[in-house]
Amino acid sequence: MHDKEQTVQHFLNLIKNSKRGKFKIYIGMSAGVGKSYRMLQEAHTLLRNGIDIKIGYVETHKRKETEELLEGLPVIPRRKLFYKGKELEEMDVQAIVNLRPEVVIVDELAHTNIDGSKNEKRWQDVMDILKAGINVISAVNIQHIESLNEEIKAITGIEVKERIPDSVLAQADEVVNIDLTADELIGRLKEGKIYHGDKIESALRNFFKSDHILQLRELALKEVASQVERKVEKEVAPSGALRPERFLACISSNDATAKHVIRKTARLANYYNSKWYALYVQTPNERADKIALDKQRHLINNFKLATELGAEIIKIESSSVSAAIIEQAEQRGITTICIGKPHLSLFRIILATNVFNELLKKLSSADIDLVILS
Repeated sequence: MHDKEQTVQHFLNLIKNSKRGKFKIYIGMSAGVGKSYRMLQEAHTLLRNGIDIKIGYVETHKRKETEELLEGLPVIPRRKLFYKGKELEEMDVQAIVNLRPEVVIVDELAHTNIDGSKNEKRWQDVMDILKAGINVISAVNIQHIESLNEEIKAITGIEVKERIPDSVLAQADEVVNIDLTADELIGRLKEGKIYHGDKIESALRNFFKSDHILQLRELALKEVASQVERKVEKEVAPSGALRPERFLACISSNDATAKHVIRKTARLANYYNSKWYALYVQTPNERADKIALDKQRHLINNFKLATELGAEIIKIESSSVSAAIIEQAEQRGITTICIGKPHLSLFRIILATNVFNELLKKLSSADIDLVILS
């Protein structure tokens, strides 16, 4: 592309971005903290101030106080769909885009749409609405954030299936935490304000244990703090010329912990609000014609996950993995290299010591940190 074309393209991108809607996300540590309630309160305030606000989708879960707040607010009718013999409802994205309200409320950002919908996920619907120049207020629970998947499973014992990429949060103009103490949340649960009937006892025994809530609260607070830090770094003039943090996650086709390395590196990069890369070094014995199909599939899935979490993928061919890592680290100004804990026998560790020493020596002279993730 010529310089002239690049200048034109840059200007077009600026115009597109200026027309994009503003995006606000409420984050909570769990269901029942009051995200939908807060969004509806905000909708009433905006309406009183003459803003053209519409409810695109709000899930009241038959909570009395939330349903009462919905009264008097303009709701865009949902789209009715038949799926497996049942009539189901989805948010009507096209109706929202056609009506072009100034602001639209869209609940449950991590929701998976019914088969046959234009987009697989509701967060993708929201991206379409923002592109149309409509401002969106949305909400999500901390357990639905992709890079926290393993931490949530370790805390609650539950693997959350509906997840949103961290890149969706990164695009938000504002991220607000809806915070309650563990006692307040459990109190709301016992009063029947979150679930009804026999679901209350089951929730108290499982997800809503006090120690679980405390840990989820910590994750939510940290997440919102890192989003605020990103905003500060972007909008407040820098006070010093610090070397920017850059992370490099090293993955291989044999690495059973690649997903873990990717998610943990994404968390680190997110915390430091920094750029990160996922590096795969293809050795001669890992060429496409030599590598097993299942390993190829794992690699592709890992590349997809890393991309969703904001990484730039680097795929290079080399007979020396350590030399390739050092070369890429120097080229891209990497400050921290993240690798999985090697699953090697003692004999193989001894054999690889010189290579490892060489890597450590070069990293030390280049002032690059090495993090070995368990």
